[in-house]
Amino acid sequence: MSGPRHQDAAPSTGLPGRAAPSPGTPDATAPPTAGGGPAPAVDELVDGRLAATVERLRGEVRAAHAASEGRALVELAKGVLVERLGCGPAQAARHLAELADRAGLSRLELAADIINQAARDRVAEAADAFVRTNVAEPGTAASVAVRLRTAESAALGAGDTQAVAESLLTHALEPLGAVAVAIWTTGPDASLSLRGHAGFGADEADRWHYVPPGVTTAARQALTGRRTVWYPSLSAAGIPSIGRARHPDGGRVVVPAGTGGRIHGVLEICWARPLDPQPQAVERQVEALAELCAHTLEALPGDAPRAVPNLAAGDGAPELAALSDGLYDPALVLTPHLDEAGRLVDFRIRHVNAHFQDPAGRPRGSVDGALLLEAYPATAGGGDLFDRIERVHATGEPFRARRTRLTSLVDQVPLTSLADISISRHGGSVLLIWRVEDESARLASLLQHAQRLGRVGAFEEDVVTGDITWHGQLFELFGRRTTEPPVALRDLAAHAHPDDADTIRRFLQTVLYQRRVSSTAFRMLRHDGVTRHLRVTAEPALGTDGGLQAVRGAYQDISAQHWTEVALTATRDRLVATEEAAEERNRLTLQLQHAIMPPAKPPLDAPGLDVAVRYRPAESESLVGGDWYDAVVLPSKKVLLCVGDVAGHGVEAATGMVVLRNALRGLAVTGAGPGQLLSWLNSVAHHLTAHVTATAVCGVYDPERRTLRWARAGHLPPVLVRGDDAADLPLLRGLLLGALAEAEYEESELRLEPGDTVLMYTDGLVERRDTAVHDSVAQLLAVARLPSDGLERRLDQLLARSKSDTDDDTCVIGVQVS
Repeated sequence: MSGPRHQDAAPSTGLPGRAAPSPGTPDATAPPTAGGGPAPAVDELVDGRLAATVERLRGEVRAAHAASEGRALVELAKGVLVERLGCGPAQAARHLAELADRAGLSRLELAADIINQAARDRVAEAADAFVRTNVAEPGTAASVAVRLRTAESAALGAGDTQAVAESLLTHALEPLGAVAVAIWTTGPDASLSLRGHAGFGADEADRWHYVPPGVTTAARQALTGRRTVWYPSLSAAGIPSIGRARHPDGGRVVVPAGTGGRIHGVLEICWARPLDPQPQAVERQVEALAELCAHTLEALPGDAPRAVPNLAAGDGAPELAALSDGLYDPALVLTPHLDEAGRLVDFRIRHVNAHFQDPAGRPRGSVDGALLLEAYPATAGGGDLFDRIERVHATGEPFRARRTRLTSLVDQVPLTSLADISISRHGGSVLLIWRVEDESARLASLLQHAQRLGRVGAFEEDVVTGDITWHGQLFELFGRRTTEPPVALRDLAAHAHPDDADTIRRFLQTVLYQRRVSSTAFRMLRHDGVTRHLRVTAEPALGTDGGLQAVRGAYQDISAQHWTEVALTATRDRLVATEEAAEERNRLTLQLQHAIMPPAKPPLDAPGLDVAVRYRPAESESLVGGDWYDAVVLPSKKVLLCVGDVAGHGVEAATGMVVLRNALRGLAVTGAGPGQLLSWLNSVAHHLTAHVTATAVCGVYDPERRTLRWARAGHLPPVLVRGDDAADLPLLRGLLLGALAEAEYEESELRLEPGDTVLMYTDGLVERRDTAVHDSVAQLLAVARLPSDGLERRLDQLLARSKSDTDDDTCVIGVQVS
């Protein structure tokens, strides 16, 4: 099956790679003419012939390689037939040719099918998956098997990983639409090294020849996750990798290449365009190629310097066992345990070192040589220690964990048992080390830290010998050097404030003579002039004869607590005084509000008219509002009705409210209409007050004619309730009071019928922070339409259903014609 040869080459000219010139053609080697003549045309002709010759030679090389790879598959199929049929090589070759003619296949396609039937490996599975999931043209499934077997043959026969990458791209990946491939090897620190590539430029490969650990790339995602990762578009995923600049929107697939649970590298395949979801048959082909890469990486240990020996050369367990025997911590040497299909299912305990003590109390002999999951089933439980060991074995990246509960190793140990765990891979084996915390030392350290943080120091005093033992913290509390003797209990009063002598004497009496536990606080005077507040607690220790043998106890520095209590007491006293002052101020404020604006008004002497008012102060009792109402019978027997709202709160607003309210009463005696009254009141607000602005609505009711003349100054119009309907009156023209020196206010007259009700109110009844004013007024009208048992009941109903959430006063005045 050798490739075609070109037999029509021109005779040699004596120059390498050049053909002899044809008749009539200028000699390419002749010098150019003096005028420049035909020399450029001759050079172009020669360059074209050279390029054609080079391309022809390259084609012959490719054809030779294809023929060689095809012969390898045919020879392998012939070997299978020799073994199966028990015949010789020549007879197997004739039998192969006869079978190919009968099946209508080429010898190469039939050879790939025979190899698949005999091997039943991952390549065969990939070819079968393609047959099961694709309706293809005759021979397509066979071509898939040929491509995969050809790639396998070329990869296994390659001398380095670079040749493996080129073979995979040419024979297996280009038919899938891929344009480039990269093969990465992993280091013991989870780094990545580019060992083979095809389809990427040399400059790109130089930039990506090494990826340090911790750098997130597409290949590392597959390594750390130990799974195949498909990227429809690498740029959309935001993951850097080799060749992304050349194919920014291209799809990628990265597959861990491993055998026996150990990852030797990562296979990365690149497409030029975004990648659609691939059928399962293509995924099986990619996985088969990744497994092929793993076998070739395992078989090429000299391709790149590796920090660990190869599994093929041994698992390194004897060397690791000798290393573990030199450790002072318990250690296990683990080797992978594979099933018949070569998958990792467990780890075998190959060695336990001399310091090993089984956490469950079993002898070493019962553990050595056993399977890890059988000896320690809890490793696959909540602690997930087995997964950590499996990950370290697969990727080579060590794992360290501090203060891990040993229940992740053995579930019978106490919950308080903690250990530092180390897992690392050496060769094909895994070393598991743990160091159990010394519980007593840990508790002693915790006690020491607690005493330091709490400023507590323990002591023990032998009453018989007089020996005193002090904790180191006590020397600091007493302000004494460690070379000075400790202070005995009987001498404690000499180091305390004189006013505390009686307190200390009663304490000693209780402990030393009554032999009971006692505690007291005192002020200690140190040599450096610092006064500390200490609390001492002591208990007597009695001998077998009932006599006092020793006294044990502790001192605690409570200075911070003492001064905190002093400050707290002073603060509490000030708080009580402040609360009393606030209560008095609130009481006076409430009295002032009620004096200026009573919550209810006594009945008016107005025949045929029922008048009711309501005043609700603001929620903050410390603020005096500027809302007011008024309803008074004038000398003309007409009734003045008004509500108003002065801007702001406090004494200034209340003072302005009193001025406007009283001024309006005095002006109304003149008999002027509401528009004129508001005009005069605007002059009062502008000239006779300290920049007061206010809104108001004013009405004058004539009982004889049952008419209401009214005007407004920037205020919401009144509401008329007639029968089952309620509506607000027209929005008359009128600026707020005090805005301009002179202003005119429009009037309107409303004839009321028996049973009609008119409501005047301030914005505190409807104003809400998150609702527009017209929506709030619409809610008010809905409430006003509800039936009621009388005017008083209607006003109470309005206040009860008001949804106002602002800190503002509310005034409501209602009149009902009888």
